[in-house]
Amino acid sequence: MTRLNTNQWLALVIALFSLGYLAMAFQIPSFPLPRPVDSDLFPKVLGVVLLGLALLLFLEKPEARDIPEPVDDEPTLPLLLRPWSRVVVTSLAIAAYAGVLVPIGFVVASTLLSFGLAWYYGYRRHGINLAVSLGVVLALYLTMTRIMNVYLPTGILPI
Repeated sequence: MTRLNTNQWLALVIALFSLGYLAMAFQIPSFPLPRPVDSDLFPKVLGVVLLGLALLLFLEKPEARDIPEPVDDEPTLPLLLRPWSRVVVTSLAIAAYAGVLVPIGFVVASTLLSFGLAWYYGYRRHGINLAVSLGVVLALYLTMTRIMNVYLPTGILPI
């Protein structure tokens, strides 16, 4: 019997999460009036995509460069760059995002979160980072508000 690698264990956890998410998504009632995109479509598509990505992650074969070399001593990284510190900083950033989403709006808060986390994780091409962050957030905002008729807080922007 072969042992599961880290990616396969993670894929199993993600698959279980997505199955639970899909079970909840299929309990969303359909809107009584006919609409091109109903309120239950996006969660169902998201759950199926997540399940598919988990399957791809499970089937992916690790390459030799993906398996870390064993180290004798823990490298002395600065506190904010250690793995658990990154989890804490990312969690705090998401909590702050949730707190400022309504006051400053979806576009500004999401752009700050995306740009800030990319910068924190080491991406240093700030112009490209800002353009991509803003482009993705605006595309999401316009899709959600104009096509799907979902209200997102505008905050400080007069959109």
